[in-house]
Amino acid sequence: MKSSYGSSSNDLHTFVNEIKREIQLSNINLDPYSFVSPSAYDTAWLSMIEQDINVDDNELKPMFQGCLDWIMCNQNAREGFWMNSTSYTTTVADGGDEDGEEDMYILISTLACVVALQKWNIGCFHLHKGTRYIERNTEMIIGKYANEEGSYPRWFVIKFTGILELAQKLGLHFVFSSRCIEMIKGMFYQRQEIIEREKLVDDCNYIPLLAYLEVLPSKLYVTNQEDIIVKSLDSMNGSLFQSPSATASAFMLTRNTKCLAYLQNLVQKCPNGVPQKYPLNEDLIKLSMVNLIESTGLGELFGIEIEHVLEQVYRRYEEKDFERMPMSYLADQLHKDSLAFRMLRMHGRDVSPRSFCWFLNDQKTRNHLERNIDCFLLVILSVYRATDLMFPGEHDLEEARKYTRNLLEKSRSINEKMIMHELSTPWIARLKHLDHRMWIEDKNSNVLSIEKASFLRLHSSYSDKLTHLAARNFEFQQAKYCRELEELTMWVKKWGLSDIGFGREKTTYCYFATVTSLPYEYAIKFGKLAAKCAILITIADDFFDEKGSFNDLEALTKAVLRWEGEELKSYGKIIFRALDDIVRETANTCRTHHKTDIIVHLRNIWGETFESWLREAEWSKKGHTSSMDEYIRNGMISIAAHTIALSISCLMEPCFPHNKLKPGNYDSITTLLMIIPRLLNDLQSYQKEQEQGKINSVLLHMKNHPGLEIEDSIAHIEKIIDSKRKEFLEHVLVDGLSDLPKPCKEIHMSCCKVFEMFFNKKNRYDSNTEMLHDIKKALYDPINVYELSEMEPMPLMAHGDEYMILPLLLNSLPNILEFKRKDGYGAMKTSMCFGRSYRVNKRVMASQLDDQHKPLKIVASQRKPVPMMQSIFAPCFY
Repeated sequence: MKSSYGSSSNDLHTFVNEIKREIQLSNINLDPYSFVSPSAYDTAWLSMIEQDINVDDNELKPMFQGCLDWIMCNQNAREGFWMNSTSYTTTVADGGDEDGEEDMYILISTLACVVALQKWNIGCFHLHKGTRYIERNTEMIIGKYANEEGSYPRWFVIKFTGILELAQKLGLHFVFSSRCIEMIKGMFYQRQEIIEREKLVDDCNYIPLLAYLEVLPSKLYVTNQEDIIVKSLDSMNGSLFQSPSATASAFMLTRNTKCLAYLQNLVQKCPNGVPQKYPLNEDLIKLSMVNLIESTGLGELFGIEIEHVLEQVYRRYEEKDFERMPMSYLADQLHKDSLAFRMLRMHGRDVSPRSFCWFLNDQKTRNHLERNIDCFLLVILSVYRATDLMFPGEHDLEEARKYTRNLLEKSRSINEKMIMHELSTPWIARLKHLDHRMWIEDKNSNVLSIEKASFLRLHSSYSDKLTHLAARNFEFQQAKYCRELEELTMWVKKWGLSDIGFGREKTTYCYFATVTSLPYEYAIKFGKLAAKCAILITIADDFFDEKGSFNDLEALTKAVLRWEGEELKSYGKIIFRALDDIVRETANTCRTHHKTDIIVHLRNIWGETFESWLREAEWSKKGHTSSMDEYIRNGMISIAAHTIALSISCLMEPCFPHNKLKPGNYDSITTLLMIIPRLLNDLQSYQKEQEQGKINSVLLHMKNHPGLEIEDSIAHIEKIIDSKRKEFLEHVLVDGLSDLPKPCKEIHMSCCKVFEMFFNKKNRYDSNTEMLHDIKKALYDPINVYELSEMEPMPLMAHGDEYMILPLLLNSLPNILEFKRKDGYGAMKTSMCFGRSYRVNKRVMASQLDDQHKPLKIVASQRKPVPMMQSIFAPCFY
């Protein structure tokens, strides 16, 4: 993705200010629909509505001229397709069902737009390019993405066959190859099966057949269209399933005033192209924009704007009236409520799970979710993510998590990268920086919802700039981190830690874990210092576990307690000198910024940590088996999570309560931070420690309960961790439960997430290779932003070849006619033409036949507009 902006701090600041001016999230008069991508397909259908059908053909005019103008102005000038104002297409060769369905929707949108241009006889140049795109790419798109059963997505079959028939009724003909024709015939058979199998309106189907009214054969409803169509209109706004295209068709068939009011309101609200769904939940649009900003790592740059939106949402968070809502509205409401819950809780607001767990007691909503998992995938995923922030006693969240996880595992999109990531790696075990990269590189990060044919997205004019800014910001941070890592490596060498000759060399691991878990502002200020603490803890722990004699360990511990290391020798001296440098740096930083002296507190914390290591060494030497309480009291100190967290926390705020730095008087959030990593470590190390004759909480529990298997003890420890984790989250996110300032609580959270990542299902920290891939992505690899990719076109078949149109009987497949033509070298080629007859006015028919022998012109032809629909029988349907 190219940009005129560089990656310096000033360039990024300029780009941020430019985007803020465009988005204006803080503007009280903000129109949320400006953030939504317009749909070429639906805009084309609105452009085909006649203003007055009771006039002669030559007096017909479009009711919504602006929609027709949008089509003329929004064709891809090079390739000739129309799409939903997104800046990329997908490459057919890349594979993947999602990309395939995007290609399919581009094909459908292009068909609809050329039909609209053909109807009004304008834009011959646009029509020509659109037709060429369809002929070049149809075979490739539909050939690549038939699923294993040989069938196509339901929506595509219904739309493609219907819009293709409409195109030919209006005089458009496309030249396809034999292979392509066979696939198209298969789609017509598949459509017939769908029509025979399904009802027009079906409670089991979230998107029933009638939602595709614009492309349905009229034989399905023509005899009682008033009963079927009018009774299906939304009583709240006059739409047909909130679909602009279906409602446009409903109006052309019935001239219903409620439909007209809906369409007029839609065009007034969205004058620059209409979305594929209307109305939308406006709070959901705003929250989705904020979610995109935060998830791509831009939250720190848009703090004021984010707080403005969240405050607006929070003020009306409890205002709901579900009883009168159709299912489509309930789905949006659930999506919005769960997203709001997660974002508001993360930002410290007091919100109850009941605000979105209402669906658990609504059997109708649950039935729809279960029957239409893929349609509601984003809603289900949003609910699942909201349950990440679970506090003690919130049983509704536990039920919602179990329920939505089960649905996600049943989804056909289970192999999709984002969903696999959510299910395999809990939020608490994910690092900010890597999560930001995943969102930046995910081409679907701007999706609002899944509609009847494709994703409804945030408008590319905003989302693309945000993604580009996020990519530049990410690479700017990478460069900064790499420079700091070099400085840290020099520090390790300076104090002799890299050549110490034993234990784990984890300089890169420690720096990676600290800076990628912290907000960037904190990472740059204190990430290197936190990494120094972690490096020293790793080396000292290995010294106590493996290298040092008991006398050496005792001497080092005593030296740390009195903070005098002159008499130390060899490894003990190296460790103490490096430790002294870390403590002095921390104390000097605090003295410089906050005018307070904390050196005594720091020495006491480190002394307590060394004492715990010595005690474990003594237990191991003597073969002492402690009680569970005794083990936990010592083990929660020896894991040293608090040693790092408190060393950094006291630098964050001048108001940090110094009494919370005293051993034995730690804040409750610090105590929880100490317990969770210890138990996580025990789950992954009990086998190794059992072999070495050491104790461990898992082993102690099994020893104290002889009748249990090891799996039972593991389950018991996991249950304790789960309980403590919920309590920890509550202390971090809720005001009043902890005396620590908010930035200090964020440090504790980051520290906890690092340990959760280290010990998620395995011991990643002790592996020499387990984290290398993540380290490369976080610190070195350039970010891969999804860019415009071109489809390699099929050989273009020539226009102007002679072919004939034969009658098509009702309910039969279109006639497929073979004809011969000469290629550029004079050789005879056999191709197939997709043709059919239709009933229109003779004057129009003759004009169309004459046009077969006329060269294409850039100017509009003099043919009369073709009426879209007659009052009794619509010529665009069977």
